[in-house]
Amino acid sequence: MNVQPDDRAAVLRRRQQLKMARSVHAYVRGNTAKFYEWLALSDAGRKLPQGPPVWICGDCHLGNLGPLADDNGRVAVQIRDLDQAVIGNPAHDLIRLGLSLASAARGSSLPGVTTARMIEEMVDGYELALADSDDAAPEPDVVRSVRRRALGRRWKHLARERLADVKPAIPLGRKFWALDAKERTAIEALVAHGPIRRMIVSLNERDEDDPVTLVDAAYWMKGCSSLGLLRYAAVLEIEHKDGKPDFALVDIKQAIASVAPADPGADMPADPAERVVAGARALSPHLGERMIAARLGRRSVFLRELAPQDLKIEVDQFTQGQAVRAARYLAAVVGKAHARQMDRTQRAAWRKALAARRANGIDAPSWLWESVVDLAGTHEVGYLEHCRRYALAANG
Repeated sequence: MNVQPDDRAAVLRRRQQLKMARSVHAYVRGNTAKFYEWLALSDAGRKLPQGPPVWICGDCHLGNLGPLADDNGRVAVQIRDLDQAVIGNPAHDLIRLGLSLASAARGSSLPGVTTARMIEEMVDGYELALADSDDAAPEPDVVRSVRRRALGRRWKHLARERLADVKPAIPLGRKFWALDAKERTAIEALVAHGPIRRMIVSLNERDEDDPVTLVDAAYWMKGCSSLGLLRYAAVLEIEHKDGKPDFALVDIKQAIASVAPADPGADMPADPAERVVAGARALSPHLGERMIAARLGRRSVFLRELAPQDLKIEVDQFTQGQAVRAARYLAAVVGKAHARQMDRTQRAAWRKALAARRANGIDAPSWLWESVVDLAGTHEVGYLEHCRRYALAANG
């Protein structure tokens, strides 16, 4: 499959429509804009508690959390994707995560009572994370297995997974497409740029004088909601003084304005890529220290070196116990990301506000439950309509 630059947009649109038609969970993951449209128009959305304005993920679904390595190889579960990050209401991340977990439970044919328990556990885990409690959330088996797998991964695992071989070359085909000469030249100049080169050599105990060379690069068809934006993969060679080369796989991604609503008084970078990097450093330090904003022609882009330990938490079939434990744990991960930006007084006030909004007789606060139920119904209708349009287009 050799897709020419002029044909990319049409191929990417078809691919995005296909991915979103595969399941309601995939539809939720790929439709961030619909989430915020609902938020602006629904009655439940107007009942949300207002937390202290902090950096939020803005697209806090299940697939955007997972193990991440810092520049020394230490691994922690943090938020993996900050494209939509803004300074805003932390309640938005809780609702987005709740919707994602509810749709995953539906895809695993779990009963509605399990979804209710998941929402309850989310709130408990999040609130305890704000209190910096060791009891916030024990690591569930489904997360532990992914994190342990991440700890044992090296370049060969990353290369075989992403590139299909340990050789430092990008295999052109379904996921990777050839660049034209102009794109190749632009990427060569980008990775040679001083700040970017210094970021690459600063990671993994490399020497600051080590030469960096672009070995290969390709257009990368990856993601779902971001399909259609520029995305490139670049393999770089770092020459060590001992003569042994080191290789790095760098993700180059276009940044655009976030669809997540920012706090009216938020002081954020105007450049989209700088906003993404600032959000990553606030919410996910392991990832933020491996990212840098830049310009590729007229486009705002950010670069990050991919680490072998970076993995998604993919849950195709939740059991009831796994679903409930994962909900508590992942909400605690989000809670820690929010809490590290608040002082003690802000954390206490936010916990108090959340506790005050709990409904009588149930543990889950009514605003979160009502929001998730309303959203689940809205997205179910939207998903079925999307599938209908996809089928009509495919048969036409």
